[in-house]
Parts: sequence; C-alpha cells; structure tokens
Amino acid sequence: MSIEHYENFPVASWLCPPALRPPIVAIYHFARTADDLADEGCANASERLQSLRSYRADLQAVAIGRAPSTLWAEQVFLPLGTAMAQYRLPLQLLEDLLDAFEQDLVKTRYQDRAELADYCRRSANPIGRLLLHLYGVDDAQALRRSDAICTSLQLINFWQDVSRDGPRGRVYAPLQDLSRHEVQPEDFAACRDSAEARAALCELCEWAERLMREGAPLVHQLPGRIGWELRLVVQGGLRILARIKAMDHASLLRRPQIGALDLPALLWNAARMRSTDPLVSPAAEAP
Repeated sequence: MSIEHYENFPVASWLCPPALRPPIVAIYHFARTADDLADEGCANASERLQSLRSYRADLQAVAIGRAPSTLWAEQVFLPLGTAMAQYRLPLQLLEDLLDAFEQDLVKTRYQDRAELADYCRRSANPIGRLLLHLYGVDDAQALRRSDAICTSLQLINFWQDVSRDGPRGRVYAPLQDLSRHEVQPEDFAACRDSAEARAALCELCEWAERLMREGAPLVHQLPGRIGWELRLVVQGGLRILARIKAMDHASLLRRPQIGALDLPALLWNAARMRSTDPLVSPAAEAP
C-alpha cells in the first residue's frame, strides 16, 4: 500500500483498479512536481513563482490539446494530457492546486480558520474531487464528505509538520487560535514549545478530527476498492492525530510519524469502520 497525498495520496496502490492507475499517477506527478517547484531547491520566491507560471502555461496548453514545453513534458504533462482527454478531468481543479502552491510563496499567516479552510479548498480538496471524478462519483453529498476528509488531511499534515514549516517562516495555525491561547506567531514559527502552544495544537487537532468524522461516512458510500482505499487514507490521518496526542501535542519539538509497523493497526481499524462509528475512536491508540 502507498499512502502519499503528496501528503496522503493513494498512488497506484494494490487497491487501485489497474485501469485507473495511469491517470492517478499522472495527477500525483502533477501535484508532486508543483509542490517541489514551490518548496524544494535553492530558488528564491520570485524564481519559484515564475516556474509555477510556466508550469501553469503547460497545463493550459495540454488542456486544449497543444504540446507542452519540454521542461516537464515526459513525466508530467504528456501523461496528464492523456488523462485529461480520456477522463475529462476538470481543468479548474488542477488550476486550484497551482493557486495554492503560488499562495504558499506569498502568504505565511492565516487570520482565522475560515481563511485557512479556503486555502485547503484549493490545496487539498481538488485531489479528492479528481479521484471521485475518475470513479464517476459526483453527487453533492459525496463531494461534501470528500472535501471534509481532504481538508482534515491537510490540517493533520500542518499539525504534524509545524517543526518543518516554522523554519520556512510559515505558520498555518490561525492567528485567532494562537491569540486565544496567548501564543505569539513568532514563537510558534521559532518552534518554541509551551503549555499554551500545546493547548492550541490540541484544539486544532480536535478541529481536524471533527472534519474527519464529518467526512468519514463517505467510505460506506463508495463501492469496492475505492471505499477500502479511502478507509486506509482516513485511518492514516487518524493515526497521525493519535501520535500527536500521545506526545502531548509536542509537535513543535519533533515530527510524529507512522510507518510500516502501523499497517496492521491501520488495516484492523479500516475493517472495523461502521456507519455508526466510522472513526473507530482511534485517539487512545498509537503508543
């Protein structure tokens, strides 16, 4: 099994129908490469923005059947162009992802949860919607639940990665939440651990779990392999929340992780998901 959304993204795992592996891998490489353009290497912000604009131009080219530049053609845009033509992937969802990557280069603070949720709407939710599109699922309830799961996964990634984002100057914890706990954003960015910062992270993790609870019934709405794939993605996010809770929300000090040894618990909890309790109350697990 592979769970990598470029944070929690199912990439051609053994649960994925073989026919859908090429478009899923194409979407993954598109998102992963854009993420690298925004984050990796030694380019400055202006150079990164220019690279993302060139990347967007290639996306727009393949969307109308034109040849992309040679920069990312072989790994990204030729496979993506095929997937877009074959499955009519919505261009706007792919553009939304690029909007979020560009935003990361110019915006490092979020005033409140609504503002952060709007970022997640573009940075995470398009992935779920694209995958549902490939499976032919487009009803409003499924889309709402998918958005809740994807936003939750993005938030979980934020609270897992605060020790990485801080040195980059990024604070995803909403300023209103930090202020309520009397935590200065500069201290949060500097990864200064405190009881107040842990209390803020505890509340933010609870927010992420509520969203996951809202979206988790989607696993029962989707048939076959996609439903089981989603169960494992949901349980992977919950397992990280359990890790954060087990370390008393000290993720400013170190990054909690899950690995191969967690797979039996993930499979067990995925199998136990019921419509009456889709989350299986995992918070007490993960030593």
